[in-house]
Amino acid sequence: MPARFAAVDPAADGRVRDIEIDRNRVVVRRAVAGIRMRLNVPIESYLGVVVRIEPGPAPSYGNIAVVLAHRDPALSVTLSAAGDCDDVIADWQAWSKSLGCPMLVGDGEGAWREPMSRLGALVVTPAVPRRRRRSAHVKRRPRALMRRKPGRPALTALVYRDEREIIART
Repeated sequence: MPARFAAVDPAADGRVRDIEIDRNRVVVRRAVAGIRMRLNVPIESYLGVVVRIEPGPAPSYGNIAVVLAHRDPALSVTLSAAGDCDDVIADWQAWSKSLGCPMLVGDGEGAWREPMSRLGALVVTPAVPRRRRRSAHVKRRPRALMRRKPGRPALTALVYRDEREIIART
């Protein structure tokens, strides 16, 4: 960060706009009808980092793009695009983490949703059991026995009251 690159803009002169992305803002520089403009948009106004399939030259071929989505489509910024999904997921996660924006996917109806449930900035996932590590506690019980449940005392323990104690005393 900051990242600077040029992107295609059909409405701009020369069909090019310059984009600068910082942790707090996105600056879009372009010229329309000879008038130069600079748009300074805060990151908070963006919806999130979206993965979407953009149509390609052939009907069965398309690019997978990572886009910083805004409510106004003219302010949305394509961060990366590829023909296969090998690097796209890594780019999607990296841009989301570095910008602090949620990761979004399309739901088929034109709206965006998060692929994972969240609680504020925290991603909520099912709890997983802790992994045993090498520590002093490892030697207390053999590994084979760790798969078994430890024994439990009987719920109804026998108690002998009012009986004579038999102990050998010398």
